[in-house]
Amino acid sequence: MTKKDIVVKIKEKTGIKQAIVKEVVQEVFNTIFEFLKEGKRVEIRNFGVFKVKKRGSKVGRNIKTGETIPLPEKNIVVFKPGLEMKREIK
Repeated sequence: MTKKDIVVKIKEKTGIKQAIVKEVVQEVFNTIFEFLKEGKRVEIRNFGVFKVKKRGSKVGRNIKTGETIPLPEKNIVVFKPGLEMKREIK
């Protein structure tokens, strides 16, 4: 599913113009992104939680040469589904 698919689905259900729905959907994504950039947790009830987690450094391997390469720690975004989503998707 793409962002456009989401926009079209909402447009069909609500009858709101596609351009307006697209703006609103994009603003929702932008807002989530901004909170995550600030290191904040985003909780959407009955859907799930997005948060930024620090992944520790580790050792990787160059596939071509077999040489080990140290990989630095970095921040990653993780998603934990909410209870309702867990119940519905088995």
